[in-house]
Amino acid sequence: MNLKIQKSITVWMVLLGAFTMLSGQMNSDCPTNLSIFAEYAKVKNYDAAYEPWKKVNTECPELNVATFKYGKKIVAHKIKNATGDEKQAFVSELMQLYDDWLTHFPKSKSGVSEVGKIIADKAQSMLDYKVGSQKEVFEMFDKAFTEDAASFTYPKGLYNYFKTMYQLYKSGEPSVTIEALFDKYEDVSEKFELENTKLAKKLDVILKKEDNGTALTSRETRNKRVYEINSVANTTYANNLDAIIAKESTCENLIPLYRKNFDQNKTNEVWLNRAAGRMDGKECTDDPLFVELVEALHALNPSANSAYYLGLLNDKKNNSSEALRYYEESLTLETDPYKKAKTLYKIAVKFKKRGQKSSARSYANKALSYQPSLGRAYLLIASLYTSSANACGNTQFEKRAVYWLAAQTAKKAGRVDASLKKAAAKTAASYEGRAPSKTDIFTEGMAGKTVTFDCWIKASVKVPTL
Repeated sequence: MNLKIQKSITVWMVLLGAFTMLSGQMNSDCPTNLSIFAEYAKVKNYDAAYEPWKKVNTECPELNVATFKYGKKIVAHKIKNATGDEKQAFVSELMQLYDDWLTHFPKSKSGVSEVGKIIADKAQSMLDYKVGSQKEVFEMFDKAFTEDAASFTYPKGLYNYFKTMYQLYKSGEPSVTIEALFDKYEDVSEKFELENTKLAKKLDVILKKEDNGTALTSRETRNKRVYEINSVANTTYANNLDAIIAKESTCENLIPLYRKNFDQNKTNEVWLNRAAGRMDGKECTDDPLFVELVEALHALNPSANSAYYLGLLNDKKNNSSEALRYYEESLTLETDPYKKAKTLYKIAVKFKKRGQKSSARSYANKALSYQPSLGRAYLLIASLYTSSANACGNTQFEKRAVYWLAAQTAKKAGRVDASLKKAAAKTAASYEGRAPSKTDIFTEGMAGKTVTFDCWIKASVKVPTL
């Protein structure tokens, strides 16, 4: 045993000394074995950690939550490197570990429930190691989500929760109806949105600090990286979720389904909101059912959502001024800044489709004022600029210079939203490829000069130096 591990074990023993004295009935070797396996596990020497961990897990599992947090990694390593009956024995040991974890440490040190997280981890392990039937795996995920959705935040687990249900539906499982499938999709989709909003709020605090020119602490830099990684994972799996349901949630499927269930749900605000939102998302708003859904929703409880949908209906009728009035009412009724940002972005998209570029940019910027990490808004603004390349500027050089402004704006999307980093970089590179070349800059004598756009853009860009 090397000196570093010996020193660490000594520290562990000192810290656990008092606990040991208070626990007279506990095996006196437990604290020692705990410190030994923990130190081996820290350096990923899981084979050496297994025996002392096994003793603690058997004789004194209530000693420390490290028995389960490290134990999960230790046993997973043993599974990976075993075969046959030995492998199955380790898999069974891992399943039991999760059950014991729930018994001894269902809450974190701060007293917050971790039941959903632990059960979801078990469900994922059942899936990974082919334990139980597909239905049993789904039921385990469902147990985690039903009992404690707050701590069930693992993106891959949330995705597999819905995916296993979808596979049951496709296999003809009688208990999984199309209605149940859509309801579960909404549940999990809303959970992804909730988790992403939590991350966005944390990330926006850091972004605002950066924008103010204040240097980040090392902890803030680390946190920013963690928030970005988690945000990318959430976005990726949420997109995968959408891809799964896309084949089922067509207008051809949605309209008859919602029509069939409308009468029994016309006083159910959650159902009405979800149905209207899904029809809007799949562009099924031309159907008369959408009007009925919106009117029922607004009559039941005038809200930000119902006002927004009334705006959509007036948009469909080309009542632009009335549509805008409802959109603004929706923003007034909405109190959550992140939901307000989402609505503002959707309104910006509507204005873009109508060719009202200045209004589209205005609403996109308003959305960014509520959620600085809303990278999509920057990409929308950048696309507005490129669509005006032939209309802004007096010379061909000036017209193409718009692409530099668009590229700069697109790059901001990647800076504030890690999930858009690759797409933003690719978009910016495409725009820069359409901007004046180095030869053009030299020929025109524009290096380092500023080009001002007097059209609706009302902005300027500095020409790169050679």
